[in-house]
Amino acid sequence: MNWDDVRIFLAVQRAGTLRGAAQFLKVDQTTVGRRLAGLEHCLGSRLFLRTTGGLVLTDAGRQVLETAEGMERMAVSFERLSEGKDKRVAGEVKVTTTDALAVDFVVPAIENLKAQYPEVKVLLNTSTRLLDLARREADIAVRTLRPEQPDLIVRQLGNWEVGLYASQRYLESHGEPQQGEGFKGHDIALYQQGVTVRQDDTLAGEPLGEGRVVAELDSSLLLATFVRAGLALGELPSYLAQRDPELVRVWPKRKRTNPYEAWMVLHQDLAHTARVRVVVEAIAEAFTSA
Repeated sequence: MNWDDVRIFLAVQRAGTLRGAAQFLKVDQTTVGRRLAGLEHCLGSRLFLRTTGGLVLTDAGRQVLETAEGMERMAVSFERLSEGKDKRVAGEVKVTTTDALAVDFVVPAIENLKAQYPEVKVLLNTSTRLLDLARREADIAVRTLRPEQPDLIVRQLGNWEVGLYASQRYLESHGEPQQGEGFKGHDIALYQQGVTVRQDDTLAGEPLGEGRVVAELDSSLLLATFVRAGLALGELPSYLAQRDPELVRVWPKRKRTNPYEAWMVLHQDLAHTARVRVVVEAIAEAFTSA
């Protein structure tokens, strides 16, 4: 069985469409369809059914999925082990993080890195989806949650209080909210459901009951931008206020129980790869300097 055909099978299974798989693999959609048909012919079974919601696995497809994923793990492990002995400070390094951490820390780290190691190319992804390091979707992840997988190297980069913030413009227009009134007469910006585990039905411990939720956003960067624009109150990590004099901490003594954390994560097989190591050091230095 051809490993490239198995990669296509897995990409189709994860994307649910030939087009999505083609975009992920950076090949033509016709090629994906042809290689998938070849694999089905080789196995003598249909692997997918076409539905209104996309392609779904048949019973035969489900039976080969575990084997295909095992082949993928072996291939990725072989690739990582071979790269671990690469001493050249050159080549691509895939980094995934949130948009806010990218703007505030990772992009400045890349800027400093390029001056010293111009042959290192950083591929930066700020998708809200957590990319899988085990499948080499990324080499380095900078995340706000600590992962638990045993084969990953984890390093804490930062830890900040999460407080309630507003812009000077907002406070001049709306005044400061009164504790115990549930944000009566005030506009609130929140994360969309599922974006973070830190959010509940309170802000800085105050119930939201009387407030107007005027925006639900899917990233820290958008939330901070919304608050800076004077459009609403919102919870932000404290480091943002240190950089922006326009932001004012409301109720300075009150904070969210769970802090805002930043963790750097990479697979242990890549820890000694030269190009990965210099990117790790540059990102860590950017957080230390901040």
